[in-house]
Amino acid sequence: MTDHEEISARSPLRAALLSAGVIAAIFGLATVVSGGRALFGGAAARAAVGDAVPFVLWFNTLAGFAYVAAGVGLLMRRRWAVWLSALVAATTLAVFAAFAAHVLAGGAYEMRTVSAMTLRSLVWIAIAVLAWRSIGPEGGR
Repeated sequence: MTDHEEISARSPLRAALLSAGVIAAIFGLATVVSGGRALFGGAAARAAVGDAVPFVLWFNTLAGFAYVAAGVGLLMRRRWAVWLSALVAATTLAVFAAFAAHVLAGGAYEMRTVSAMTLRSLVWIAIAVLAWRSIGPEGGR
């Protein structure tokens, strides 16, 4: 039996993983809805996002689907969810770096994007680390 298999159903690590799965799925659904509204809504919806950076908006909206999938996978303790969580964290950081380059080059942006990308980065790094510790890269199914 591996260390990951020895984690009891009542352990704090397992409870944290279940919470992370629920949070990821809800966050993903909210992201898809809000991003879809910003991308495909009327003029008022587009005006509400102000100087949103299009590639960041598209990435976050599409990533919302990955958030939901990762959340479900974490709830089911699937190994692929560990890797998907790590991929979401890594790609979020890459898009955040590209966004920073856009800002440094003088591109228009909304300050709330800085806050949102910081939050997304921290949340997904935490979820990926938690998934790695709880399920492991070779645990689950």
